[in-house]
Amino acid sequence: MNDKRPVNLALHTMKFPITAITSILHRITGFLLFFLIPLSLWVLDTTLNSPNSFVNTMNFLHSPSGKFWVWVFLSALLFHLVMGIRHLFMDLGIAETLRGGKVTSWLGIICSGILIILAGVWIWQ
Repeated sequence: MNDKRPVNLALHTMKFPITAITSILHRITGFLLFFLIPLSLWVLDTTLNSPNSFVNTMNFLHSPSGKFWVWVFLSALLFHLVMGIRHLFMDLGIAETLRGGKVTSWLGIICSGILIILAGVWIWQ
């Protein structure tokens, strides 16, 4: 039997290409958004219950933990948006090659990184 399949499937020892990393992160951020959008809508809905609940929600959103969760939500949203635009371009036939995929992956990481940093500056100021 000529079995050359890998025996050790430890993910931390494998080297993934940049296109795989961005694809995995795009799926993870989509998963996060699936849960964070309804949670965010629920939090916003609680502000309508009473003036006291509005004040409590605003106090939470201005606390360090509240700012962190808003930053996590915006980070997931921005990365998912940038990579979604990348996928739309690929659906149009732009940058479908292996080299184009690598270049657009790096561009997406750089653009979303800049947007995430700007969002953090905006939230934490």
